[in-house]
Amino acid sequence: MKPKILLTGLFATLLIAGASLLTYVRAQNPRDKADSVAASKIFVHTGFENASPMNWRIDSAGRVVGSLVYDHERFSRNRAVNHFHFRVEAAVGTEVTVILENFDNIWNNRFASDLSERSRFVVSFDNKKWESRSIEVLPGAPSGGVPSGGVPSGGAPSNRRMLFKFRMEAPYAYIASVEPYRISDLDKMLTKIGKNKLASITTIGKTSEGRSLEIIRIGNENAPKRLFLRARAHAFEAGGNWTVEGLVQKLLSNDEESKRYLKRYCVYILPMANKDGVARGKTRFNANGYDLNRKWDKPADEQIAPENYYLEQWLQEMIKANKKPDLALDIHNDAGGNLHVSRPDGDITAYLAGMDKLESLLRKHTWFTEGATKASFRNPGTLGEGFLTRFGIYAAVYELNYEWIKGLNKAPLAADWLLLGNKLPEVFYHYFE
Repeated sequence: MKPKILLTGLFATLLIAGASLLTYVRAQNPRDKADSVAASKIFVHTGFENASPMNWRIDSAGRVVGSLVYDHERFSRNRAVNHFHFRVEAAVGTEVTVILENFDNIWNNRFASDLSERSRFVVSFDNKKWESRSIEVLPGAPSGGVPSGGVPSGGAPSNRRMLFKFRMEAPYAYIASVEPYRISDLDKMLTKIGKNKLASITTIGKTSEGRSLEIIRIGNENAPKRLFLRARAHAFEAGGNWTVEGLVQKLLSNDEESKRYLKRYCVYILPMANKDGVARGKTRFNANGYDLNRKWDKPADEQIAPENYYLEQWLQEMIKANKKPDLALDIHNDAGGNLHVSRPDGDITAYLAGMDKLESLLRKHTWFTEGATKASFRNPGTLGEGFLTRFGIYAAVYELNYEWIKGLNKAPLAADWLLLGNKLPEVFYHYFE
């Protein structure tokens, strides 16, 4: 019996020694220690609709560090990150610090980050009510060139980051770059529209990943004038969807104003062109790495850009039926908020007069104050210029500033874009006089 007792005691001693050694090793590695402690208190969830792809960790100071994943364009070095959307899970009262990195976008072979001191984030503790809050920019060191990406050198910033803090008011905190508008939100609107006799919904094709592309018609298709709107060609630009929803709400309100509007014009809307990007939480390009607001100077490739291809097919059918739109707007988000007026070669005097009229009406009837782009501005390849040069349709790209609404002197939320959409029917009514 004595040898057994001796062996058991030795085994226990070894176990205790091993545990002590492991504790010592962990104590010598503060990052591992911080990770093990902080990870039990804070978790970042990115597995839901429209959440952004992101790698994250808890650093030695207990902060969430999120490395956003760039959205890459096919056939170029361009890459983009503007969208972020994730959920923080922690105990109520927890003070959370978040650092987000990878804002060194590349556009036309140059760094083109929109990140600035005016940049914001939005937060919701119930996924319903959102508020906008400020951030701190943490600039990186000069790059001195990025050989792996082929980006020209010249002291361009690298590893630009943002930092923000908040206190957990509930067990969950939803964080986003702009107030989200998801495919499920669109589906709710489509369900409401489908019950209204003033509207119809037509599926015109499918996205790269097989999601349906809808055209909404509101009003009498034989009305004197026709308007076309497209939203969400770039996945992160939720402001376009909120604006469209506001417009639809007003036109289907069946009040005296809406009845007056629909006697003058009919509206056709492609509400969410880049559904795949929205579903995957991407920033700019479609699932094939294609920018849906470029290369409109020639027919779309059905395989790479089916979203544009099916829109072109629909438009050509409308033209054959003598129902060509009289005005088209492609609604976007950027950090400027201008009406982008195209200026291709040739006599565009009448078109420019129409755009001047549209700009003045936007100023008069909405909170728009930023104005149209200057006479030297060219926007080749965009839907605005493509519709004008290829199909003879007066068109423009209408950017909504996702950082700051100058006319309201505030950071934008969904309610502000809904308000804009509510006012646009009056703008179009006078435009078509």
